[in-house]
Amino acid sequence: MEKNPVEVMIAEAPEAFKAYDQLNNAVFSGKGLDDKTKQLIYIAMRAAEGDIGAVKMHTPMAKAAGATRDEVKDAILMTLLVCGMKGVVTCLPAALEAYDQAK
Repeated sequence: MEKNPVEVMIAEAPEAFKAYDQLNNAVFSGKGLDDKTKQLIYIAMRAAEGDIGAVKMHTPMAKAAGATRDEVKDAILMTLLVCGMKGVVTCLPAALEAYDQAK
């Protein structure tokens, strides 16, 4: 079974993870966008890079913040305009599966 990369980072580089987590919290605590929009933007950016793990991790967060399945799908489809098919073919199936499995 593949290890969770975040758990590995916490175990192997706790100070680096702490610094990253503080930066992450600072960025996500901004007041200009609501949580749902932030998650959808983040999913699109990570999908544009083909980062399946991040997309799978943030899709349930987007759903919990009120994003619909179609909004997640559209966020990933937006990457077509910048990156071509890479993000869509690598991340869309994983995102939809994560969405459908999230509570």
